Amino acid sequence: MYDQNTSLRRFSAWAFWIFLFNDEETQKETQKKVREVDRTADTEFAAEDAHLDLREEEMDIDKYRVDTGDVTLHKHIVEEEKSVDVPVFHDQVVIEQRAVDHKPSDEPITEEETVHIPVTAEKIDVEKHTVVTGEVSAHKRSVQETEQVREVLRKEVADVESHGTTDLIKED
Repeated sequence: MYDQNTSLRRFSAWAFWIFLFNDEETQKETQKKVREVDRTADTEFAAEDAHLDLREEEMDIDKYRVDTGDVTLHKHIVEEEKSVDVPVFHDQVVIEQRAVDHKPSDEPITEEETVHIPVTAEKIDVEKHTVVTGEVSAHKRSVQETEQVREVLRKEVADVESHGTTDLIKED
């Protein structure tokens, strides 16, 4: 009489031989069937080739830009009063009269005689013009910093238990 464990062993042995002598695609399908049977069977009587997938979480880190503010450059007008001392000239007419020793003259006394003396002065005319005295520039630069990201990640770890006398060899 056959029990479930006997048929499972025969299926596993059949699957092993199929696995050895078939192409890769058939081997993958057979391996999948063996895993499905192994999962439903009692692990004490698992097939000679057992398989257990171990999984772990990894972090997927994406970066993106966000607006954090802005800088605006503008200018405004400031008025200030300045005083500048400018030297200016003007003419002065100095009238000097002095006595002369009665010196004889050949000219007769005539009617009026006029002497015209032009008098000048410097005047100040102020005009304004604009000049560039400096500039303000702005530019952005990228600065690299390091931020530490902390996240709890889970992973599956195989626990191997042996009962009784077993000869286990662990290969990594």
